[in-house]
Amino acid sequence: MKPDKPTALILLNMGGPDSLKAVKPFLYNLFSDRDLIQLPAGSVLQKPFAWLISRLRAPGVRANYASIGGKTPQLEWTTKQAEGAARRLGEHVKPYVVMRYWRPRAEDVLRQIKADGIEQAVVVSMYPHYTGATTGSSIKDFERAAQAVHPELEYRVIKEWYDWPGYLDALAARVHEGLEQFHELARNETLILFSAHALPQKFIDRGDPYLDHVICTVRGVMERLHGNPWKLGFQSRTGPVQWMEPDTLDVIDQAAEEGFSGALIVPISFVSDHIETLQEIDFEFRMHAEKSGLPAFERSPSLNDHDDFLQALADLAATRLTEA
Repeated sequence: MKPDKPTALILLNMGGPDSLKAVKPFLYNLFSDRDLIQLPAGSVLQKPFAWLISRLRAPGVRANYASIGGKTPQLEWTTKQAEGAARRLGEHVKPYVVMRYWRPRAEDVLRQIKADGIEQAVVVSMYPHYTGATTGSSIKDFERAAQAVHPELEYRVIKEWYDWPGYLDALAARVHEGLEQFHELARNETLILFSAHALPQKFIDRGDPYLDHVICTVRGVMERLHGNPWKLGFQSRTGPVQWMEPDTLDVIDQAAEEGFSGALIVPISFVSDHIETLQEIDFEFRMHAEKSGLPAFERSPSLNDHDDFLQALADLAATRLTEA
């Protein structure tokens, strides 16, 4: 790969509905993915299952998106992240965004990259912690599309970066900013509650490294802080399967029972604001914290387009560009 040759910087993310009308087809795409949801009966029932569950869940999910403006902000933030990182890498680097379950899809983006005359790329999964359910699925989807649409494209993939120093620095900086919301006399005793997206426990049992990666990130962030107590929970658990534990809601209850004066929740597996931060944490978890009797509950700012995070992304991509 030639460092000064026209290069695409491609960020892979989950995506989300860009309107309330898009909620149902987005859910259908999501539940059709066998890397994410594997039915015991095999692939033959996957699409009928996706059709049924998307119909059943669409009304509630639609209401949640309506409460945050009628669409996900994830595409906006991922685009800003791609543009900001590309800008720091030089004029020869052009940004692109690929979403797994909604627009823009891999095939369309790769057609554009081919039309732009670009023949090399750095592809970055925007899930810092690897799991086959998300990172693996997104990379497979991209590779299939690249082979079909732009087989001449030479690309290198960054599939995990849970211990990247720039990422840990940026995340620790957001925690510092979050702690500023608490009274200075209580700040050092405030509980830092890291909340990661849950996976079905069977993923971890079969060897998926996601939990190890999350714990490594937590430790890396805490090494950059000043001794606050901390706990880890897992959110967004739905459906009748065994999920990773503990549930973030249970950890909030535990914090109240243990007499903490306040908790700062840190959405550790999300690199931008979206439905899980703006609705689940900011509304559902806050209401739960109030009912549990926790005196103070705040959330650290998301990484979004903070300058230090954009620089961390650029430096991360640069490691692949300069490899022999």
